[in-house]
Amino acid sequence: MNQLLAISAIGPDRTGIVHDLTQVIADCGGNISESRMASLGNEFAMLLLVSGNWHSLAKLEAELQRFATEAGLTLNLKRTEGRSARTDRLPYSIDAVCLDQTGIVSALSGFCSSRDIDIAEVATRSYPAAHTGALMFAVQMIVNVPSRLHLAHLREEFMEFCDSRNLDAILEPVKS
Repeated sequence: MNQLLAISAIGPDRTGIVHDLTQVIADCGGNISESRMASLGNEFAMLLLVSGNWHSLAKLEAELQRFATEAGLTLNLKRTEGRSARTDRLPYSIDAVCLDQTGIVSALSGFCSSRDIDIAEVATRSYPAAHTGALMFAVQMIVNVPSRLHLAHLREEFMEFCDSRNLDAILEPVKS
């Protein structure tokens, strides 16, 4: 029976780090079910969910510790279980853009939390505006909205929330 191992790794960014880390996983018989990778400043960060039998994951835990020491990575490993399907929630995406300012992610996550909306994914980035060079901030989120919420009312609240913070944003169903 397959088990799951959640892995987070962060360390110096270099060409080939993704290959080296994923090769350790493959060599131990692990299968990457989900992953997120990013360069953050001069650092590389990776989150993975790896499946495998008990023996392959035990071997992987030991080999990853050895690899992390050699590669200078900070590594966290945690055995976990699969998430059961939630039929009481609807997947939606939030895309927001604004002038860069402190607290944007906190405000958006607070809006969601106060309405029992689960946040499944968040990605952010800063970039200079095309014509003015002003620093802009973009947020993309995947959220799971409780099906009991009235969606038209939620959208109205969301637009009022965004207007009050000068966010150009959209809340729409995830397209599969």
